Amino acid sequence: MRTNCLLIATLFICLVVVTGCNRDESEHVNTALKGEDPVTFTYFNAANNGRNMDSNVTTIGKMFEKETGVNFKVEYPVGDIDTHVGVMIASGHYPDVLSPDVAVDKVVEAGAFIPLNDLIDEYAPNLKEVYEPYLDMMKHEDGNIYYIPFGASNGYIPNPNIYQGAFWIQRGVLKEFGYPEITTLDQYFDLIEAYEKKYPMINEQETIGFTALTYDWRFFTLANPPAHLAGYPNDGDVIVDMDTNEAKVYGNKDITKRYLQKLNEINSKGLFDNEAFISTYEEYLEKISSGRVLGFFDYRWQVGTAFNHLSEAGDDDREYMALPIVFDETIKDQYLDPPSFTANRGIGITINAEDPVRIMKFFDHLMKEENQKLVNWGIEGETYEVNDEGRFYRSKEQIALTNQADFREQFGFSIFEWYWPRGNGLYSDGNAWEPRRQQEVAMNDYTEEDRVLLDAYNIEVFSDLFSEPEERPWFPAWSANVEPGSQAAIFEQEKHELQRLWFPQMILADPNEFESVWDMYVEEFNQTGYEAFEQVMNEFIHKRLELSNNNQ
Repeated sequence: MRTNCLLIATLFICLVVVTGCNRDESEHVNTALKGEDPVTFTYFNAANNGRNMDSNVTTIGKMFEKETGVNFKVEYPVGDIDTHVGVMIASGHYPDVLSPDVAVDKVVEAGAFIPLNDLIDEYAPNLKEVYEPYLDMMKHEDGNIYYIPFGASNGYIPNPNIYQGAFWIQRGVLKEFGYPEITTLDQYFDLIEAYEKKYPMINEQETIGFTALTYDWRFFTLANPPAHLAGYPNDGDVIVDMDTNEAKVYGNKDITKRYLQKLNEINSKGLFDNEAFISTYEEYLEKISSGRVLGFFDYRWQVGTAFNHLSEAGDDDREYMALPIVFDETIKDQYLDPPSFTANRGIGITINAEDPVRIMKFFDHLMKEENQKLVNWGIEGETYEVNDEGRFYRSKEQIALTNQADFREQFGFSIFEWYWPRGNGLYSDGNAWEPRRQQEVAMNDYTEEDRVLLDAYNIEVFSDLFSEPEERPWFPAWSANVEPGSQAAIFEQEKHELQRLWFPQMILADPNEFESVWDMYVEEFNQTGYEAFEQVMNEFIHKRLELSNNNQ
């Protein structure tokens, strides 16, 4: 009997080895066969919303567990991130792995993350290769790396579609007026005003000419447009002069005044959403989903659920197109993000982790190019195809499948494609790291209505309407680490409070009173000590420039 059991066990081990080598015969051997027992680590991902689950219930997670013996119990926050992380810090009880999102500085300051420098050097050659150009940027003042940011760029490819910021307008508005070329803010609002006069009701509801997202921390969606309108990308609270590389805050500058005064003007005409300053994020999305909002500024990642709802509803006129709106026709738009590395968010190993080496080994396994393709593209023949030239693409059926929330969760895309160590840009074979950046995928996903728009504006993909981004080695400036409690951090908080107080007053004021309200706002803004924040930004920019020059 013992002989039979030994024979069965031997055959089983052989089967596992053969099966485990199917994806890569030379590299993938189940680590459990090397003497490492299966293990489950805890991972709290404060940066995303999702259903708490073990990674090994997903297709990808099962494959990784088979190859490494590692499973992750992934949990997400319910409610305020700072509260969750604050409780962890106060109690000293942390998960093995933590992505604290906006609370990352608090976690570092509390000493909750262990230094990763030696672990990366000794156990993560694949990770180190991808992150090599950015390792110095990842170091804190004491020289230690405490967390690994997401998305180390390896080559640059623009997104065929707009997933960042833009002024959005309903397609029906463009169609109504013969698909006009719209460049300036005045042209944009003139078109909205003309359409609203013709159609004061949509779907038996009052038409909203323009709305804005102002809820909670998302208030930046109202504060950022002046920079874009003036020809700058999203560097947060500053704009950076391309000749001098000097950063200046713009919350008290004429570009902000010009934008707010325009919103004040459209408000006086009844075009501005009178509930914009009291709507929650969910209510904002519901308004856009209703099809009665003609235009708004936002970042695509914030309105994705509303866009999906409109697409499923099947009324193309109520869907939106992104426009690179600027103040004047002489301004070159810079909405598209240049190649970037965001170093103030990431995933770290905490002081409570009992086996940091095993975790880092898993991170390194994840960073193998074949596994990066797995977590982003999936499995060839199931979630993507490869043509004769070696180009990856997805059929319409595969696009539909991989867009389904239930499938994405079951397969593992929802857990693994972001919020872990990962690259971005281009693989060694020239394919895009992410399917959404592959032109073949985008073009295969376009509907007949999409192609009408593309043809009308003589473009192949929607990003063709936007100018190419200029190189900015520091981008994005908002990724600079601002020390909690510093004068720069105090400015950030005071600026946020000031703008939440004064922006509604300026937009909703009688036009004759706008100037006086603006002057009162600027007087208070200038007393915030914003110079300390500018200093931090400029030190960050100059350091990034220096590192960029050293890497050339």
